[in-house]
Amino acid sequence: MSPAGLCCLFFLCVLAFCWVPAGCYPDGKVTKVCGSMKPHHGASGQTKPSPYNLSTNTTIFSPGDHIQVTLSGTTSFGGFLLEARDADDQASESAVGSFILTDPSKTQLLTCNKQQGSAVSQTSKVQQTEVVVIWEAPKDSPKEVQFFVTVVTHYNVFWVKQRGPIIYQHGVTPHPPHSTTTSAPPHTTTPSILPGPFTSDGCGLSKTCLLDPPGCNPKEDPHCFFLSMTPQGHDKSSVMFELSGPADGYVAFALSWDRWMGDDDVYLCINDGDSVSVSAAFATGRKYPRDQTQSDLHGKSWRLADGVIQCKFSRPVIPTTVDSQRFHLDHEYYLFLANGHADNGAIWKHKHQPLISEKKILITGSSSVLRGYRGPVSMKLHGGLMLFAWMLTGSVGTFIASFYKPDWPDRTVMGQKVWFQIHRCLMMVTVILTIVAFWLPFFYRGGWSKHAGVHPYLGCCVLALSLLQPIMARFRPSPNADRRYIFNWAHWGVGSITEIMAVAAMFLGMCQSSLHLPSPWATRIMIGYVTWLGSFRFLFLMHKHFHKKCAARSDDQQPIISDQSEPSYKGSIIKSLLLAALVLGNTGFLTTLLYSVANI
Repeated sequence: MSPAGLCCLFFLCVLAFCWVPAGCYPDGKVTKVCGSMKPHHGASGQTKPSPYNLSTNTTIFSPGDHIQVTLSGTTSFGGFLLEARDADDQASESAVGSFILTDPSKTQLLTCNKQQGSAVSQTSKVQQTEVVVIWEAPKDSPKEVQFFVTVVTHYNVFWVKQRGPIIYQHGVTPHPPHSTTTSAPPHTTTPSILPGPFTSDGCGLSKTCLLDPPGCNPKEDPHCFFLSMTPQGHDKSSVMFELSGPADGYVAFALSWDRWMGDDDVYLCINDGDSVSVSAAFATGRKYPRDQTQSDLHGKSWRLADGVIQCKFSRPVIPTTVDSQRFHLDHEYYLFLANGHADNGAIWKHKHQPLISEKKILITGSSSVLRGYRGPVSMKLHGGLMLFAWMLTGSVGTFIASFYKPDWPDRTVMGQKVWFQIHRCLMMVTVILTIVAFWLPFFYRGGWSKHAGVHPYLGCCVLALSLLQPIMARFRPSPNADRRYIFNWAHWGVGSITEIMAVAAMFLGMCQSSLHLPSPWATRIMIGYVTWLGSFRFLFLMHKHFHKKCAARSDDQQPIISDQSEPSYKGSIIKSLLLAALVLGNTGFLTTLLYSVANI
């Protein structure tokens, strides 16, 4: 199989490892929330009556007793967290006693407050309608024990710390029964439905806008990413935000002190099936955003129609909550605009690099139209240099060595044959470009990327093999040495593997979040390039085979492929034309992709 064919096969094998979505504790490992029992799902718990019931087989117990606890419901649930606590100490978040499982395949024990087995949760996101466990009363058990449970129907539909029955030690007088019905929540603004789509009219005049692509209008283009900010009141004490994007998941924006993700004030507009969740969160590093108080968000409204998700809200310039992590809006920030897939309110990692404003902007400042970019300059250089190295200089250099030795047998430049000098110069440029491009992602990321799939591993292999080639060439035996064939096969083999890995790395590089080229258009360009390269290799091999066959019929006994052979004039013209076509074609494919890289 030709290197082009092997490359396509290798690409298909590794494509599945390109990206892995992020999940949120589907395995029930929720020890981080043992105290609050509140999921970090970026949404508030339900306030309507719960469809779930928590019961015990007795109300009286003694230390060391085993009590059966049953969680059941009229609606199936995907997750839960069950604990027992001291009923007399409502302020305590410490679990009491330990549990024994009746079905380890669906439930598991957790260690809360350094007490092994003090809580129970699910083992997977498989839906259940009933869970039965055994609670073992400790020797130093409090006189009254109450069970609590958090139940998750799906990602942002859950009931937090639902009260269960209270059980009493022998001799303790039970309290009069009281209602466990959840009290009415404080009045909050219910999100309303927007009367119509947003528009970019007024951008730069009455409001500040960030648009992608530049100049788009969310009223007319469903693929337009749109963020607007409008100060309100004569004293600009609050700001109204409008956010719009494709409705296939979520759109979000963040206020950031720098161009790096982490420690950012985040606002999300999430497609939740037939409604939209509008919420605020705080992102630490590259971790999942943590939900924050929503008390500062007012006038929330949304629209989900025509393939577009839109939401609007206002918030004060100065947060009203003392311990809030909300940023003050009277400072300058970079703006991040991102989108990604959402499943029942659960957001996944954004599809590609967020759109980042070119400069910091004062949120309460004068109106303007902002420009942004998705591809960092260092990553654009990385992609451009790698494409240039392996689509042009490296590709043409290997063709020169493979098929043009007989065409310039006696011609020399600086004491070396012409074909060798051209091959060496092209491959030296390829290696230098690969070295420079290899380090750029490390400077950008500040280390190794854990979310880039197979691509960085292929890049390491390409660099290592590229450096191995000149080392092997430096110690190659003379052309007439008996073991020269070993070097020839090794040099050809390592070069072919390197080229295959480089092309595979380019395929995978196009789906990286930090340099996401237009899909599927860019992928088709690469497929066209590989097909083009494979076709030319086939043509050159056919020409070489035909030339050998003609030479075998002649009286000349010298091998046509030896360095002393003299190719026919007609054959040289054909090969020169093929080489020119190869260079022009490769340059065309390269230029097209470089244009895409430059305009991300």
